[in-house]
Amino acid sequence: MEYLPNSNSKYKDVDYWDERYKSEHSFEWFGDLSKFHHLLQRHVNKEDSILVLGCGNSAMSVDMYRAGFTSITNIDYSSICIDTMAHRHADCAGMSWHCMDARRLDFTDGSFDVVLEKGTLDAMLVDEKDPWRVSEETARLMHQVLKEVSRVLKPGGRFVSVTFAQPHFRKPLYARAEYGWSIRHQDYGHGFHYFLYVLTKGEELSQEDAALEQRVRLEAAAPPTAAVVFQEAESEDFLTNINL
Repeated sequence: MEYLPNSNSKYKDVDYWDERYKSEHSFEWFGDLSKFHHLLQRHVNKEDSILVLGCGNSAMSVDMYRAGFTSITNIDYSSICIDTMAHRHADCAGMSWHCMDARRLDFTDGSFDVVLEKGTLDAMLVDEKDPWRVSEETARLMHQVLKEVSRVLKPGGRFVSVTFAQPHFRKPLYARAEYGWSIRHQDYGHGFHYFLYVLTKGEELSQEDAALEQRVRLEAAAPPTAAVVFQEAESEDFLTNINL
C-alpha cells in the first residue's frame, strides 16, 4: 500500500501523517459511520457538544454533521490535515478545526458532552510488542491523553472510543479511578469485530474494573516476563481494511 510506513512506530510520527495527508483524500479506520451509527446514537445526542480526537482525514465528522450532530470540534496534531479539512468542509457552519496535541488540550474544564475517537489511541499503541503489558513510555502517553479527555468532559459526559482492541487489552488502560468514569463496551462487525467503549464521567468503576485497576498496578511493579512479540504489519488490514 502506498501509505504503509516501513515501521509501525511511524504511526506516532506527525511527519509521517503530514506527508500522507498531502496526497491521501480520505481513509476510514474500522469502517465508516454507517457501521456503528446504531451504537453511537444510543450514547450521543444531536444537541451534544462533541470533540473529535485525532480527526484525520476521516469523513466521520462530516457524516455526523449531515446526520444532525452539528456542534463538532475537530482536532489533529497535523496542521496539514486541519488546514485541508477546514477548507474542504468550510460549508459546515458550527463545525471547527484545530491543530492540537491530545496530550495538552486547549479547552477549559468541562467543555464537552462527548469526546469521540476512532483509531487515534490505536495509532499511539501500534508499535507495542506485548499487548498484555504496554511500555512505560506508552503508558505515560495514554495517561496524559486520558487525563485530558476526562478533564474536558462535563459531568455526565461520555468518552466514546472506537477500536479493534478487545476488552482484556483496552480496559486496563481505561480503568483508573482518577479519571472518574465507568466503562461499558459493545462490539460491531461481522466475522471480525470492532469495539465501541463508552466511559461515562461521574460514574464509578464497577467492582470488576476497580479490581482490574489494582491488579494492573501490582503487575506494573512486578519484574517483566517474556513478551509476546508481534511482527510489523505488512498492510493496514490489521486496523481497517476488513470488509464489515
